[in-house]
Order: sequence, then C-alpha cells, then structure tokens
Amino acid sequence: MAHFNSTEITPEIVAGHGLSPEEYQHILKLLGRTPNITELGIFSVMWSEHCSYKSSRRFLKTLPTEGPRVIQGPGENAGVVDIGDGFAAVFKIESHNHPSFIEPRQGAATGVGGILRDIFTMGARPIALLDSLRFGEIDHPKTPFLLEGVVDGISFYGNCIGVPTVGGEVYFDACYNGNILVNVFCLGLVKSDKVFLGQAAGPGNAVIYVGSKTGRDGIHGASLLASSEFDDTTEEKRPTVQVGDPFTEKLLLEAMLEAMKQSWIVGIQDMGAAGLTSSSFEMAGRSGTGIHLDLSKVPLREEGMTPYEILLSESQERMLLVVQQGFEQAAIDLFQKWDLDTAVVGRVIDEPIVEIEFEGENAVRLPVHLVVDSFPKKDKPTQKPAYLEKVNQLNLTQCALPESFGDALKKLVASPNIASKRFIYEQYDHMVRLNTLVLPGSDASVLRVPDTEKALAISADCNSRYCYLDPFQGAQIAVAEGCRNVVCSGAQPIGVTNCLNFGSPDKPEILWQFEQAVAGMGDACRFFEIPVVSGNVSFYNETKGEAIFPTPTISVVGLLDDQKRFCTQAFKQSGDRIAVLGSTLEELGGSEYLNTLLGLCEGPIPQLNLKAEKKVQSLCLELIRKGLLSSTHDCSEGGLAVALTESCITGDGLPIGARVDLDSTIRPDALLFGESQSRIVISFNKEHLASIQSLAKEYGVPISVVGETGGNSLCISIQGQECLQEEIHQLKQLYEESLKPDGR
Repeated sequence: MAHFNSTEITPEIVAGHGLSPEEYQHILKLLGRTPNITELGIFSVMWSEHCSYKSSRRFLKTLPTEGPRVIQGPGENAGVVDIGDGFAAVFKIESHNHPSFIEPRQGAATGVGGILRDIFTMGARPIALLDSLRFGEIDHPKTPFLLEGVVDGISFYGNCIGVPTVGGEVYFDACYNGNILVNVFCLGLVKSDKVFLGQAAGPGNAVIYVGSKTGRDGIHGASLLASSEFDDTTEEKRPTVQVGDPFTEKLLLEAMLEAMKQSWIVGIQDMGAAGLTSSSFEMAGRSGTGIHLDLSKVPLREEGMTPYEILLSESQERMLLVVQQGFEQAAIDLFQKWDLDTAVVGRVIDEPIVEIEFEGENAVRLPVHLVVDSFPKKDKPTQKPAYLEKVNQLNLTQCALPESFGDALKKLVASPNIASKRFIYEQYDHMVRLNTLVLPGSDASVLRVPDTEKALAISADCNSRYCYLDPFQGAQIAVAEGCRNVVCSGAQPIGVTNCLNFGSPDKPEILWQFEQAVAGMGDACRFFEIPVVSGNVSFYNETKGEAIFPTPTISVVGLLDDQKRFCTQAFKQSGDRIAVLGSTLEELGGSEYLNTLLGLCEGPIPQLNLKAEKKVQSLCLELIRKGLLSSTHDCSEGGLAVALTESCITGDGLPIGARVDLDSTIRPDALLFGESQSRIVISFNKEHLASIQSLAKEYGVPISVVGETGGNSLCISIQGQECLQEEIHQLKQLYEESLKPDGR
C-alpha cells in the first residue's frame, strides 16, 4: 500500500468520517475489500447528506419538474427555462448556512461565489443575485456580529465580481439563534441553444483543471460541517470554511464564457461541495464513462498535500473541464491568457471507474456507480410532531385588543421582520451592468433582458412561522406569495427554485415536516403550472438538539413580455383610488401581529384557496398589462394596515398619505393586521374604476374600493369610525430607522 494510504481503517476513523457502521459494512460488501483512507474519504463526502440527498430524494421525486419552457430541470448545476427571443433564464438557490455561522464573512462570500459558478458553468452570464437571510433575535448577543459579517461577505464578493445584488429577504427569530440561514439565489442569461452541461463524454478526451490552486481549506466541508448539527465542538470546525477570492472568480467567469464559444468544450463542472471528488465522479456518472486522474498534475498552493487532501479540498474558484482530444494546448493558452492556473490532470476512459494516481502510485480505483448512487437506500421514518396539537389551539377570545391601533401599527412597522432593510441593501451594488429596473424594496426585483423588450422578475419568500405551525400549508403559502410578488411586478411566473432548510432528518418529526412541506410545495406548483427546475436541501440546521423552524425558501422567476409594463408597490400620486383585491377573513394565527404584540407563535395559520389565489393573480396581471394600475402591493406580514403603510412610504419621492374606510364586521385587529392570503392592494386613477370593476367581475375576484391617496397621514376607519391616524413622516422614520445600526 502506498505510504499516503497507509492509515489503518478503524471504527473510530469510520465514525470520524460521518459514516455509520451500517454504511461502512455496505461499502465493504460493494467493494469486496477494505477501502484505503483516500477511498473512505471519497465515500464519506459523496454519501454525505449534503451531496447524496439520501434522506430527501424520495420526497423530491414528487415535485413537478417539467413544462413547455423547461430546457434543463434538476440534476445539473442549475435549471434552465426558455424565455423566448432565443434566450433562456438560468437560475438556482443554494445554502451556505453552517459555514456562515462559524465564519460569517467568508461563509457568506463563498456562498455567493459557489452559486455564481453554478450559473456560468451552464454557459450563462450571471445578471442578478438575491439573498434570503435568517438570523436569531435582534437583541441576541451574537446577532450583530453575524449580521454584519454575512452582509459584508455578500457585498464584498458580489460587488467585486460585478453582479448586482437586487433584493431578497431578512428575518429574525429566536429559532435561528444557534443556526443562521444564508440562502443565495443567482439568475443568469444564455442563448437557448448554447447551454452547457456537466458531462465527461468521449474516451480519450482531456480532463483539465482551471482556476485557483488547491489548498487545505474546506476539507470535509460537505460531510462533517454541512451534514451534521452544531454542538459544543462547532468552533473547532472553523478550518472547514473556505476562503473566497472574487477577483479570481471574475477572471474565471470571463475565461469560461470565452471558452464556451469554442467548439472543443465537451463538459464543465464547478468544483463546489466535495471539490475535485464530486466534480469528477458526477461528470463521469452523467455520461456513463470513467475518468483517469493524476493528482501530481493538480496545481497546489501548499506543500506535502496527500491525495486525500487534494480530492476533498473545497478551495474556491476552481472548475473541471472535459476538452476534445487534440485541443489541450488551445485550452491551456486561453486560460493562461486570463492568468488562471490550468493543467491537464486526466483523461476520459471507457470503463465506468474513477482511477487516480499520485506520484506514480495508485491511490484510488472505484466504480463510478458505487460512489454516486449505491449508498444504502433505507427510508427513514416520519412522525407528526406532538407540538402541533398544542400550538394550533389559538383562542382569539382570550387575546385582548390593543389599547391603541395606531401604537400597534407603529410597533409592527418598527419590528425587525417588517422594518426597512435599507441599511443592508445599500451596501450592495444593485445597479452594476445597468439592467435593474426595480430596485430592492418592492415586492419583486425586475431586470431587463438585454437586446429584447422582455424583463425578468425575481423574488425570495418563506414565512417559517407558518411552516412551523403547518408545514404543508406553510410551503403552499410560500409558493403562492412568491408568485404573487412577481405578479405584482407585472410578470407571469415561469419557474421555481427552492432551498429547503430543516433540522436533522434522523428525527422522524423533522422528516415529517420535510415530507409535508415538499408535498405542499408540489401541489401548489402543479396548480400554478410552474416547474421546479433546481434547488438545494440543507438538513441538520439545529444546535444541541434544537432545530430551526422548517424554512423552505422559494424563489420564483417571472417573465414580462414588455419591460415597460412593470409595476411597483409605492403610491404614485395623490387622488388615486385604493382598492383591495381578494377577501379578508378573521385570521390571526401565525401572524407578525400576534408575535410582536403578544409574543405568541400559535395557529391555525391563514388558509390558502389555490383557485382564489390564481384568480387574484390573473386579474392583477391583466390590470397591469392594460396599464390600469398605478401601484400593486402584496398583502403579507403585518396585514392590510402594514401593506397600506408600505405603499405610502416606500416611493422614491415624498411619501403620500391615504384615507381608508374598511367595511367589515370581523375583529378590528384581524381586519387591520391579520394575514389572510390572496390579497393585493392596488391604486389607480379614478377614471379606470369602471374598467377595473368590470374585469374583477369577469375574473370572479372580490374587489373592495377602500379609499384614496393623498395628505400627510394614514387614516383608517372601520365602518365610518376612525380607528387610527398616524403621520406618514413618523411612520417612515420608524420604518427606515428601527433596524439601522448606530453610526449608519
């Protein structure tokens, strides 16, 4: 046995690699021999939850992934959807949760770098980033450090590489005190006939390494950091967090896009989680071929690295390419022109194995399918959590009304989950490349598609409190709200990507949450006829046995055929009529109002009628396309009163007040702050009233004309009796200043 593989495989070594005794016995049975230490490391990372999806595959298979626009669904680096005019949208969302908790700046930065590579690996130029972030309580001692570090990492990487960060969401809750979430979405554009896939086809073709040199950073990031919960040893895992270099990534991006114009590129794969191991095995697995690698040829930045370390390193800004035989020098010349390390490190072979040599000695010889798809297939049990019976017993008769509805509104406007996140997104460059039509702060961000009349709208949504109280319905609401947000911008939803953040799948109650959330998401996507084309599962988001709320983040991409027909949430001028599309019910369960004012997280959550939701969205889209609306705003956290406030104060110019009279007999706090679904606040010139009412009748959508824009205050009455009147400038100040750190 070679000296670098001389380590004896003991039960302690196996356990230290995150493999169970049963999994190790399965490896022995498959191989018919004992693996060496390097091979054990390969199985460890490739069979990890993060890479293999061994607990989630059976549920993910139920999601709708096909449609007339789908060019590439799940299974590749990102999903691809046809948008017409010869273009396709390429998009995906992924997590970098555990690294960001341990080392927030580098964890978040490398999360951005990784998702960018997923996009340009497909041949697409990235045009926009979104971030869905979850932190612990705002006054938790670690929250300011984590928040500052994550935002700094995102802005550092995105700003340096020149891709705009155009929106997202930020939530704060005690359930994230010990495990924050950093989910990053990226959107790219590609010619629809120029999509590249991660495959290793053509025996004899060259396998070429491109990018930064390989170091020891990130080793076992996938298997031991991303695939286990946090405990008292969490801080010891800091060395498994990678370090990012956006300037090298920029060179890599431009070099790859130039290379993809050549005829000699066969396949490209990002070296992300599990590094060179996953990229080589996955490319071979997709093509039914094998790969021979010589690790002595891999560019290294540290001395004395072993095959184990080279294969498992997760050093950033690296790609693996398959190039047609005979064009090796052309590829090397191109990448050296961009000042990138590059080397021919192997060849594609006929036999479906990965064989690896180092310093002239054999290091690894493993059949591809044994590593990629032969982990023990055992369906873990699911069980409905006992807590649900307790938390879904909300009795509104025991919830006193606030003494002042105006004070209640001000508390909500200033609450961490509703207040403006401007101090965060102002640190991001959201105008680079000059494609951004709708800036951060509205329901969805909108970007023009260059050389066409089209635009794309993107959103990121999830109310994890809903998903804790009812995972099935909560996930459905996340899909519905994501679609509603892009519809409010004037776009037709055309595709979904998701990032499913949950606790440990080894616990039946957590896996039940996951099963229900995926089922709810699938039902909603099928109903709205929008395919799930990519995504990511992040398990083990818990600390010392306490799991986060289930957080299935949904990103929706929508298409505008006419980029001039976009809409935003802010009122545009005084004298416009205000109306509400949809119905308001007496629902307060799971609301921001209950949480902020009464400290309650109880259900039942608002009910979602998919048929009613689709009608409201279809009507809103038709009204925008006909040019009948001045503004549109999804009614979500904080309910109708908060939606009206945001429409008053979030415009580019001076805030515009409103006078509203609501005609309803339900509880006044539910009317003002309840979060009934399928509602959109619209404003419009009064000359359009008859046309709007006629279309609402045609679509079968309830519409309530509730008031008029204008003045310096928001005044809301219920059946003619004033219940609150607040100065707009004071509401705006609370909204803008409540989360701003000292000194900003």
